[in-house]
Amino acid sequence: MDTPEIQMPQAGRRRGRYSDQFKRQVILACLEPGVSTAAVALANGLNANLARRWVAESSQHNDTRASKKATTLTSVHTVPAFIPIKLESVPPASVTRQADIHIELQHGATTVHIHWPLSASSQCAQWVREVLA
Repeated sequence: MDTPEIQMPQAGRRRGRYSDQFKRQVILACLEPGVSTAAVALANGLNANLARRWVAESSQHNDTRASKKATTLTSVHTVPAFIPIKLESVPPASVTRQADIHIELQHGATTVHIHWPLSASSQCAQWVREVLA
């Protein structure tokens, strides 16, 4: 695996004051496909946790920036939530036929078809119990 070379900040500085340009270079190197963040950190004399923190902070910063842009774009370009749909008109007779209870009784060669209104379903149930008793 080949880690990109990055210019180190001033020699002799041990503790954290790195230029923004140096941080961007490290972050971009860490985001390269197939490159280990720890390898980039070691190649540049950094602690791997520090490099990971820089990458995480930059992604959070970019996510925040992207969400603000998306919010602005969404408010400008709104999509209607209602989509009109054309329905076919159904004749009232077929609606009542569909709302009926249909019972078919067969005994030998005789078949009886019964249509009961759905609104009187409890009376239909009582009638079926009496017929089957």
